[in-house]
Amino acid sequence: MTIKNAITIGALSLALSGCGTAVTVLQDDDGATRGLRKQKTYCQSIPRIYSGLAHDFCLLHAPPDPTGILVPVVLLDLTLSGVFDTAFLPYTIYRQAVDGNISVYWRPSRG
Repeated sequence: MTIKNAITIGALSLALSGCGTAVTVLQDDDGATRGLRKQKTYCQSIPRIYSGLAHDFCLLHAPPDPTGILVPVVLLDLTLSGVFDTAFLPYTIYRQAVDGNISVYWRPSRG
């Protein structure tokens, strides 16, 4: 493996690990919302349809990041998430119909 290939694979895996679509579609619900809870987002739930975009907007709808690094990264990811969310649209429509929204802050059901 050449250095160029190693850098490409590393950059791609790093980009996909932070991609809102990869986080919400390829992980379980708890894993998908862990980062949102860590950022203390004000969002209560996110829809499964275009969940990557919703995840990114929920990251922006949180208290300001003191480092200032989060906003440019999320703004860049919005474009990628829009493309990947469109590719996963048939699957996410099915999951939305079956499972509903992804709850960010779990609440016990009343009953």
